[in-house]
Amino acid sequence: MPSDFPGLDLTEQLLDREEATLSDWGFRSRNSKGRKRKEPSCPVRTPFQRDRDRIIHSKAFRRLKHKTQVFLAPAGDHYRTRLTHTLEVTQIARGIGRALGLNEDLIEAIALGHDLGHTPFGHAGEKVLDIWCKDHGMPAGFQHHIQSVRVVGKLENDGLGLNLTAEVIEGILKHTKGRGDYNLSLDTDDSLHMEGRVVKIADRMAYVNHDLQDAIAVGLISKQDIPAEFVEILGSTSRERINSMVMDTLQSTLEKGHLALSDEMGNAINRLKDFLFDNVYNRDEIRKHDDSIRRSLTGLLDTFLTDRKIYMKYLNKWIESESRRKRYIVDYIAGMTDIYAIDVAKDLLLPSPWPVRL
Repeated sequence: MPSDFPGLDLTEQLLDREEATLSDWGFRSRNSKGRKRKEPSCPVRTPFQRDRDRIIHSKAFRRLKHKTQVFLAPAGDHYRTRLTHTLEVTQIARGIGRALGLNEDLIEAIALGHDLGHTPFGHAGEKVLDIWCKDHGMPAGFQHHIQSVRVVGKLENDGLGLNLTAEVIEGILKHTKGRGDYNLSLDTDDSLHMEGRVVKIADRMAYVNHDLQDAIAVGLISKQDIPAEFVEILGSTSRERINSMVMDTLQSTLEKGHLALSDEMGNAINRLKDFLFDNVYNRDEIRKHDDSIRRSLTGLLDTFLTDRKIYMKYLNKWIESESRRKRYIVDYIAGMTDIYAIDVAKDLLLPSPWPVRL
């Protein structure tokens, strides 16, 4: 569609600049499948630049600052949150994309939006919502990458969504790899554009490094606990590890003609990830809150579902269809920050002292 400001329209110049500067791997904005709802183009931004800006200005993005990465509602200022994780993924992905001549704006939009659907209390909270959904007639359960798409497609902007481009939505949907192997030298999936695959690998690079660094900072492990094989291949500091991973990715990709890691690097990242599961994520000190998280979130879900008065106090929009009401409750709980979820749980699930009259 034409611009709202035809007197100031740099759109064609911006698109021509992409043609001139992107490599053959780079995704051109001109090739975008567009948005679900057509709208006038912006005279000074490409479609993916607009998507990036919409995500940054969204409520869901701002809430990431108070959502758990690994350590529950950390009191210290220097531990990662879901927001700082998102920024680190974005930085790593853009660095790789720039070196490979990819569309950095598409990369940035995907990276900034990839975790918008995460629950309070990290993956422990996600597991609670997944089980509750399956127990209440929602067989697909709950997965944060699908919820992230729901956030940008429907929940933001008072139910209108952000109306992002198809390519950004696709990258958000397919960003997760789970605990499985992450050797991208075997990645021949052509269903996702190169920019999306870069975000996928940057996500893993970011969290194995910053989670390791945070675990050392809180004393769960020491530097001496890190196996020598990782130090030899990756380096001894977070900076060295990220640099080793990025440089290996660039060299392997240029050699093989598709996004790739060397076998040695891919295996090292996988083993480091397994080391974190065994020595950090599954440690009693981390898992000790799982039962209280389960009781709190399940209690909130059940209370909102069964108590109309409380439901209306918080959600303020009655939905007659029980199945749709359940979905609305799940969306509300999933959007909570750690701090807000704790406050609401205290309000609804714990007894309060009788007020004293003076």
